[in-house]
Amino acid sequence: MHEQRQETAMVEHKEGKLELIAVQQFAPYDEMYKVVDFLNKHLKHKKIMFGLTKHKSSGQMVISVYEVE
Repeated sequence: MHEQRQETAMVEHKEGKLELIAVQQFAPYDEMYKVVDFLNKHLKHKKIMFGLTKHKSSGQMVISVYEVE
C-alpha cells in the first residue's frame, strides 16, 4: 500500500511562490507526464501546479502538488 505524506515547503517560482502541499511515490508509468501536463493546463486557473520526478536510485516516480501564491 502506498503511503501518502504531506509536507509544507516554499519554493520560489517565476510567477510567485509555490507551496508544496502533497507528495506521492508510485511505480513507473511511461506516460504519466501526459497526465501531469493535462492537470497543469486545466488547473492553472485554480493556482495548482503538479511536478513529476523519477528517483534515480529506486526508479520510483514522484508526483508533487503545489499551490501557487
